[in-house]
Amino acid sequence: MDEKIYLSIVIPAYREEKRIHVILEAIEKYVKTKDFIVETIVAIDASPDDTVGSAEHFVDRIPNLVIYEGEQNRGKGGAVQDGIKLAKGQYVLFADADNSTPIEQVDKLLAHIDKYDVVIGSRYCKGGKLAIPQSFTRRAGSRALNWMIQALVTPGIKDTQCGFKLFSKEAAGAIFEKLTIFDFSFDIEVLAIAKKLGYKIKEEGITWHDDPHSTVNPLKDGLKMIVDSWKIRQNLQKKIY
Repeated sequence: MDEKIYLSIVIPAYREEKRIHVILEAIEKYVKTKDFIVETIVAIDASPDDTVGSAEHFVDRIPNLVIYEGEQNRGKGGAVQDGIKLAKGQYVLFADADNSTPIEQVDKLLAHIDKYDVVIGSRYCKGGKLAIPQSFTRRAGSRALNWMIQALVTPGIKDTQCGFKLFSKEAAGAIFEKLTIFDFSFDIEVLAIAKKLGYKIKEEGITWHDDPHSTVNPLKDGLKMIVDSWKIRQNLQKKIY
């Protein structure tokens, strides 16, 4: 059975009781259009609400649905790491629980995975866009942050933070095994490790829908990403990866 799973979709979830249904309903529709087998893993990060119960409503609706609940809150990166350890697919995608990048856009990433080890959704490369344009201040802040992250650890990658990344199973295992950062900065470390290990990375443009209920604080979390990028740079210099 393991050999037949083509794509594993990992969904990190924390306090998603009221909206996990959005991506699960989208996956339910998506798998019905495909002739390959999809596995869906909801990796719940010790959530205090009933995210588990909300996900369980889909057990009989989505084939190969796995619901995993961690015992300790580890952060988004930790939940993704847990999900990837369980994944059996030939390729592994992690996607945000709010379906901000509609799940069917994974087809755009899969179109390149035979030539690349890692294909990431990007709002800022050719073909990428925001469904609803953000304010000038928000765009300028995002671009300035990315410029600093690129300068420190991920040169050439225009969008490190889009929660829609596809890996070969081998690359996913090797990269996430070395993860040391488990909050919102984990995406940066994932890409830095991928580069360090010599994996080929491609950015593919996607359409992204902003979630008004996002818990990300642009200023606070942005500053932390810069600090974490510096830590990652030091880790690279120390050959920790």
